[in-house]
Amino acid sequence: MDLIIGKGPLLSERTTLRLGGRALAEVSVGSEAGFDRLAGELARLGGRPLVLGWGSNLLAKDGELDLLLVRPQFEQGPEVVGEVQGKILVRCGAGVRLPLLLGWAARHGLSGLEGLAGIPGSVGGAVAMNAGSYGVSFCQAMTRARIWTPERGLVWLAPDGYDCAYRHFKPRHHGESGLFIVTEVELVLTSGTSEAVRSVMRANLARKKASQPITLATAGCVYKNPEGNSAGRLLDQAGFRGRRLGGMGFSELHANFLANYSGGTAGQALELLEEAWAKVLDLFGVSLELEVKVVG
Repeated sequence: MDLIIGKGPLLSERTTLRLGGRALAEVSVGSEAGFDRLAGELARLGGRPLVLGWGSNLLAKDGELDLLLVRPQFEQGPEVVGEVQGKILVRCGAGVRLPLLLGWAARHGLSGLEGLAGIPGSVGGAVAMNAGSYGVSFCQAMTRARIWTPERGLVWLAPDGYDCAYRHFKPRHHGESGLFIVTEVELVLTSGTSEAVRSVMRANLARKKASQPITLATAGCVYKNPEGNSAGRLLDQAGFRGRRLGGMGFSELHANFLANYSGGTAGQALELLEEAWAKVLDLFGVSLELEVKVVG
């Protein structure tokens, strides 16, 4: 499978928040050869490309959406490919689920990703948002990323070829379109014992289960933490813990998680987010920045 073009699905079937109307089409890229046709097919189909892994960190709007879903299907690895200065070099496809990568690392006693335990999504998504938790971010472990852009094609980028920050990743010199697709990553991990790595992952996962609604339909944290502060704490103090509107609501466990409890709509979600943003600004003078990506 190089490139497959299918009918546009409902975004509610492709995102962890279970929201969103129908896209124009869905384009699956299954090999690097598929990129030879991708730019031309996107231009032919029209609409705005949205690169989609496992659909976390997204809030898709209701109705008919002018979106082309691009699904990278690079699920090779993870595998050990070498050693660098006493550390283990691992290569992994962007379509691999992040929990699968962490489970593999634990079985092989490879340390460096333990803080990401409990985060859903794909490896590509973890790169695109520089996923992180408990003092660990994905970019910290990444030494190279293989990335396609319409302007440059496929290239391997070292850290001096991209910008990484808190919940941010962007290739440098990646062209006017702004479109990029991660196909593969290389990570440097530290060799340890399986039991030690599992122990830290279990502890981190237990902390998440106790403080975050990881069993509900959410997109993860909806607002970024302001410098020196906590978005969840501000939302809690503003009275939004457990606040509901229709089928949507802020979690009673953690106020920075918006959950689809039953039959929620993007309209309800956006109204809640706007209300919360305005209240926090009014009470504390803090303008919260969205972490969840609103598309549509």
